[in-house]
Amino acid sequence: MVQNSQGIYAPKHNNKVVVLWDLDNKPPRGPPYPAAVSLKNIASFFGEIVDISAYANRHAFIHLPHWVIQERRDRKQLDIMERKGVVNPTEPYVCSVCGRKCKTNLDLKKHFKQLHERERQKKLSRMRSLKGKKRQRYKERFVSGNHKYNEAARSLLKPKVGYGLASELRRAGVYVKTVEDKPQAADWALKKQMQHSMSRGIDWLVLVSDDSDFSDMLKRAREASLGTVVVGDWDRALGRHADLWVPWIDVENGTVSEMDLMPKKRDRRRSEGFVEEDGLFTVSNFNGDVDGVENLDEIMDDFVGMRTKFNDLIIEDDGEEWEEQEDYMSESSDDEYTEDDNGFY
Repeated sequence: MVQNSQGIYAPKHNNKVVVLWDLDNKPPRGPPYPAAVSLKNIASFFGEIVDISAYANRHAFIHLPHWVIQERRDRKQLDIMERKGVVNPTEPYVCSVCGRKCKTNLDLKKHFKQLHERERQKKLSRMRSLKGKKRQRYKERFVSGNHKYNEAARSLLKPKVGYGLASELRRAGVYVKTVEDKPQAADWALKKQMQHSMSRGIDWLVLVSDDSDFSDMLKRAREASLGTVVVGDWDRALGRHADLWVPWIDVENGTVSEMDLMPKKRDRRRSEGFVEEDGLFTVSNFNGDVDGVENLDEIMDDFVGMRTKFNDLIIEDDGEEWEEQEDYMSESSDDEYTEDDNGFY
């Protein structure tokens, strides 16, 4: 975000932005497509998006969130009630492909599978028999370009595995990468992509994650004069090292304003590890750097030296006072305590 001649902050279009999404750590809490579109809109404030990719293992794509299970359960219960006649829909269900009207949602699904899904399978078989440019043109016209069928299939047909997370993200323009089923496999892939993006000369890096393992990469990005934006639920490990932190819940709901996307200067005490709590200062992430002193040992040496000099002054003063007392005692003993001729004092 840069300030133009009118004093309004606007995106700098020659900036290059890369968005990296850790799906294992930060999956969408609702429909994936609106969340991905909202994330792209926020990233576009910082410049031109040259790459947006999401990484996860296969468990993220076959897992059914609670909201999906509840939504399917409610839809099934409503279909049963409509079939029994307990609930009568106010308006008939209309097929978005051919416009046919059906009394219940089950009738609409039956019509769609018997007619439109069969035609789709015939077109796919025809496409597989073609080669080269003919196959590409046929696919663009009858398969990929059939938007009415694709929209109807998303609402009527249930995916065989999962709830269509990968397909919805790809529809929003996100490159989805499935990593191996190994611990930290998605983190390794993201770090590798970070290094590749930094070598390409980008200007802004948007990371969607709360994993503290990316702290070192964010430090390296800031050292390379790279703008960093972290989207997550907690402004802790990653948010401390980023130029800007944005709540993930606000991104999904689309409630992030332009004022929220202006990078703010962080508190110097907070950035150095000092956190003010209830009027007191504590050290949360001390790195050995306090007011320009790079090593804590130097502070302790100066403190010990001051204490030593102070003790030396006290010892010298005590010595002078002790000598004065000795002189006084010697003078007094010479004047008052003299031995007489009889041997008494």
